This record gives sequence, C-alpha cells and structure tokens, in this order.
Amino acid sequence: MIIIAEVKPEAPNWKSDKSWEELFVIAESIGDWISIHTDSRWGGSIDLIRRARKLTCKPILAKGIHTDQETIDKMLECGADYVLTLDFIPERNADKCLIEISDIEVLKRSPKKLKYVWNSRDIWALLNKAEPKERIPFEQVRQMFPDLWLCQASNISAVQDVDPRADAVLVGTHLEAFAKSL
Repeated sequence: MIIIAEVKPEAPNWKSDKSWEELFVIAESIGDWISIHTDSRWGGSIDLIRRARKLTCKPILAKGIHTDQETIDKMLECGADYVLTLDFIPERNADKCLIEISDIEVLKRSPKKLKYVWNSRDIWALLNKAEPKERIPFEQVRQMFPDLWLCQASNISAVQDVDPRADAVLVGTHLEAFAKSL
C-alpha cells in the first residue's frame, strides 16, 4: 500500500500547530509519496510544489480542486508527478492523475485503468458550506470495485483506520497522529 503523506498546514475549519516545514519533515519520513496542497484555502500554492520538488525525490501529488486540463499541465510542469482532480478525467496525462470521484454512479461509468480516490468527506458540501450528503464507506466501494486502483482518503488518524485492501491511503489533517501509529 502506498502512503501519500499530505503537507497541509490548514483547512477551511482547521489549522495545524505545525509549520509547513515541520509537516514536510513528517510527510517525508513516512510517505511513499508527498501530497502538496495547491489551494490557498488549505495553505497551499503552486510555489509549494516547486519548493517540495527541491526537497524530495519522492513522487509529489499536487492536491487541490483541479478540474481542467490547463491546470493539470501546469502542475506537472512545476514538478508534480501526479495531480489530484475532482470529478474530472483529463484528455491528456490521465495516467498521472488521481481522480477523486464524488458520485458512485460516475465511478461505475469511469475508465477502469485509471487511479481513483474515494473520499469519506463530501468535498462539494465542504466547499459550498452545505449539508454533506451521506457517503458510501470506502469498504463498500472497495467491494464494489475490487479490481480498481483505489486510494482511501479523509478521516484517517491511525493505521487502524485504513482498509488493508486500499491501493493507497491519503493522510493529511491527522498526519502526525498517523505517523505515531505506525
């Protein structure tokens, strides 16, 4: 299983007591890949991709609300190895994307050869400050799609929270606690 350790100093309703640099050290020590936020609402920027690229040889995931081809191309040019997209399958470089799909019906119709993320949070509700829809648990999605490359994301604070059938796990808000549980 791939551990994607996220350097996330803040979120819309949360702020880490660690600096970006401190979180990067933790992410580098436990992650197979490093996730860097590009969205300013999460303390991110495209410049942080460039900065991280100078600090690590590990694969870098550009994480944000990426929903167009131009942005994906830009992230890859700046040093990301992979780009997280949200409900968007690009025409180019789809093999370099982790595609977060928010609707199980869309996932059923999506190409099976790509890499997908199933988030336990309703990201659209978070962004729109709306009431979140109930999400299908990762375990059920994994059962529905046993042959799909699938990353588990959100609400992961310890190794015990990870489904052993996940191909990857994306850990952000609880990075420090997760690192201690290893």
